[in-house]
Amino acid sequence: MTVNIHDSWKPYLKSEFESPYFNHLVSFVKTEYRSHTCYPPGKQIFNAFEHCHFNDLKVVIIGQDPYHGPNQANGLCFSVHDGIQHPPSLINIFKEIEQDIGVSYPKSGNLERWADQGVLLLNATLTVRAHQAGSHQNKGWEQFTDAVIKAISDNKENVVFLLWGGFAKKKSKLIDTDKHFILQSGHPSPLSANRGYWFGNKHFSKTNSLLEQVGLKSVVW
Repeated sequence: MTVNIHDSWKPYLKSEFESPYFNHLVSFVKTEYRSHTCYPPGKQIFNAFEHCHFNDLKVVIIGQDPYHGPNQANGLCFSVHDGIQHPPSLINIFKEIEQDIGVSYPKSGNLERWADQGVLLLNATLTVRAHQAGSHQNKGWEQFTDAVIKAISDNKENVVFLLWGGFAKKKSKLIDTDKHFILQSGHPSPLSANRGYWFGNKHFSKTNSLLEQVGLKSVVW
């Protein structure tokens, strides 16, 4: 596994890359990719950081695991490659955007267009074995991505954190709420959304309103 992460992140994550747990994690991931089919493709493991540079970052969306089906995961949480059928959570995200701000449902589920505007689409675990959800959890990824959230909290101001579902909400303890904004709701998965915990959260219009209040450009969702 090559840590091809954009230079803007390196000063804030250097100590993580040099720590023993990260070396163990790298060996684990290399072995997994050699022995099994894993996602996302090796070159896209750090895609979220390649597209969203530290200096431009203004919104963080936290997911849990990459998609584990063929050709789905592209290194950005909730996002899929162009031309791939939209998974249920992504469908519900797009439906909420449609209801919230009137943007018509998009053809492509590739969210690189958000990441390029300063939205960090961060999965807590950056890799997964094919067809085995959660197979790379508790191997060191969570320690790394928690350090990412903490680095953003400590070194940035006025970032909007979108915490969807119980897992993401637990990350609120890493965020300085005196400096940043947190919006929470249920998860966009059908299980949560169909119970009324997702639709109507208006997180996309609320995010843009918060960004505009602090003089930042709104996101074109």
